[in-house]
This record gives sequence, structure tokens and C-alpha cells, in this order.
Amino acid sequence: MQQKLFDEKRALSLFFGSPAKSRSRDAGTSHAAGEKVDTARLEGMVYEAIKKYPDGCIMDDVIASLPGVREHSIQPRFAPLIRKGFVVETGEKRPGRSGRLQRVIKATE
Repeated sequence: MQQKLFDEKRALSLFFGSPAKSRSRDAGTSHAAGEKVDTARLEGMVYEAIKKYPDGCIMDDVIASLPGVREHSIQPRFAPLIRKGFVVETGEKRPGRSGRLQRVIKATE
């Protein structure tokens, strides 16, 4: 069994997580919901899923790797992981389930 790199909650908080973003015109309930999202845990899960694809993957691959996690919780984790240098865009694109091309991303380690 492969050991996860970021099993401990403390380690997750050191590397992953992003502040909740909201627009001023969003309803108060949207602000409250955004504050409850555990971005550190979600970023860690998405990063671990991406690492399983040494040749890179598309968002549909990550979604398939994380059953039970909503697509709308997965997609926003890509940009912070790219900004932090944990994953990179390869420049390649592959067709997703819809037939549209999706960018290929790859873990840096």
C-alpha cells in the first residue's frame, strides 16, 4: 500500500489550502458556505490523485479518481496547486468525456 505524502492534518495545513474567495455581491449564505470548505484537505486529495498519473492527467481523470467528491469541489483546486508549484501544465491537451479538449497537468514530484 502506497503511503500518502500528506496524511497528517498539520502537514496539510503547511502546504495546502487557500483562503475562501467571494464576491461582494454574493449572498451571505455563499460567504458562510465558502468559509466551511476545507481547502487544505481538498487540495491534498487532488494532488494525491494527480500524482497517480506519471504521464499527466486531465480533470476527468482526477474526478474519476475521487468518487464521492463533487466536481465543483475538485476543479477550483487546480489553480492553487499550479501557483504553488505542486503541479504543472504540460502544454498537451486530451479529449475529456464530453469530447472537448482538457489541459494535461502533472505533479512536479
